[in-house]
Amino acid sequence: MEDLEVDLLLEAITGRYGYDFRHYVRASIKRRLWRRAWLEGVETISGLQERVLHEPACMDRLVIDLAVNVTGMFRDPEFFVALREKVVPVLRTYPFLRIWNAGCSTGEETYSLAIVLEECGLCDRVRIYATDINDTVLHRAKEGIFPLQKMRDYTANYLRAGGTQDFSSYYEVHEGVVRFRPSLVRNVLFTQHNLTSDRSFNDFHAIICRNVLIYFDRDLQDRVHDLFFDSLVTFGVLGLGEKESIRFTRHSAAYEELDPEQRLYRKMV
Repeated sequence: MEDLEVDLLLEAITGRYGYDFRHYVRASIKRRLWRRAWLEGVETISGLQERVLHEPACMDRLVIDLAVNVTGMFRDPEFFVALREKVVPVLRTYPFLRIWNAGCSTGEETYSLAIVLEECGLCDRVRIYATDINDTVLHRAKEGIFPLQKMRDYTANYLRAGGTQDFSSYYEVHEGVVRFRPSLVRNVLFTQHNLTSDRSFNDFHAIICRNVLIYFDRDLQDRVHDLFFDSLVTFGVLGLGEKESIRFTRHSAAYEELDPEQRLYRKMV
């Protein structure tokens, strides 16, 4: 009965709102659905379905639950060291760059990328497309406002990631929060894109999509890998999360490993 209710709810969400969570890892989806049911004060998944279909605000809350938004600035600092040392030299060879930060969530990774590109002298010839399924988190990302208490950890990550400036020079503190300099994202376009259903929308010299594919089942992972392959220019770079890989995908032979440990690959065809 539970599986049937989950199937019906996910189908209803797709039909009513266009969000497709049917190919997310089922165990994770169930946990998040039950959490939202408890928070909404309903006792069954069917009860949650009725609430979601008739109350768009409830759907907004559920999207935040289902579209995982675990992130942080310079998360996995070693990845950003590899980005500076092995990817930036490749990017320097282009007169103008397009980078896709897919699944950008609330923007911490996007700001991290922007800082790296500024310190490497590339910010004036790059356009970053920062996309997510969720309009709410995209709005927060555009604001560039983060809790002050996070800055100690973010500063430590920045230094371990090879940062060359005073990290506090990138933001201002006001009433317990920090706001990052708007100039950091002057060349960033925050926009909605659904990896489960939307098509490629540009040719990119680099795609960074970290710790997103782990929440998808194998069929959806294959679809997204097709999307990324079609969206990368020849010699473009793909960056994935530490538990993600191009191995066992239909495109694995088309990539060169720039840094297999940090999941950085270059498309060779």
